[in-house]
Amino acid sequence: MLIAQLSDTHIAGNNKKAYGVVPTALNLRACVENINKLVPLPDLSIITGDITYNGKQEEAQCAVDILNKLHCPYFIVPGNHDNNSTLLSAFGHSPCPTVDNTFIHYVIDGYDIRLIAMDSTRIDESGGKLCKKRLDWLQEQLAVEKTVPTVIFMHHPPAKCGVIESDIDGFIGAGKLGKLLLQYNNIKKIICGHIHMPVHLDWCGTSISTAPSMGMGIVLDLTLERPSGFVKEAPAYHLHYLNSENNLVTHLVTVSEKDGPYQFNETPEINNN
Repeated sequence: MLIAQLSDTHIAGNNKKAYGVVPTALNLRACVENINKLVPLPDLSIITGDITYNGKQEEAQCAVDILNKLHCPYFIVPGNHDNNSTLLSAFGHSPCPTVDNTFIHYVIDGYDIRLIAMDSTRIDESGGKLCKKRLDWLQEQLAVEKTVPTVIFMHHPPAKCGVIESDIDGFIGAGKLGKLLLQYNNIKKIICGHIHMPVHLDWCGTSISTAPSMGMGIVLDLTLERPSGFVKEAPAYHLHYLNSENNLVTHLVTVSEKDGPYQFNETPEINNN
């Protein structure tokens, strides 16, 4: 099974740039075109939050117009820049099959991997949260199927990743989530976004990975002494591949012009001058 993950698209509307700098809509279009050319085509795509720049309807609609060009089904969860009502209004039921009017969470069955979408947002704050209602719902879903490989996807990573802004924002309920997950051995990974860089870490019997964004890369500063800001870079996404050995392998795909490919067995030319 192959899953494409896009995250932190921060769509600022047609012909607008996020923070006045990054052409996020243009970058998302490039990623969608790249995914559509993959062989094999992903079974599905997931978009792990911060779909919009400011939670506006026009931004969500612009994202819909671009993501609807994907040649595979796709599913969304909200991030701290999003408005749930706006997302539900713009995307509709297919990419967002939640049955809860408060939180956007649901289960995707019928594939080699069972996917559980979680809403990790807290109103008007940047950090993550899983309240008792959401954790109880997750516990019910995990108890339904204890053997099928399962992935949980949400916007915020529930552990500190060495990015000062998100580490300070924190994740309310992370400890309770970790204790819950330790009861199961079929949780392949927690797939997140939020921090605008690819990070991988072991956590509570499983692993967490975070995806890059649409061209806004966080500057890595492990001193954790000051806000790091962002740099413009090529847009990128993750591919999560369940291989024949039942291992979930994550690949980073950067959408930019490349020189090559070259063969490793080629002999370089020797300049005798």
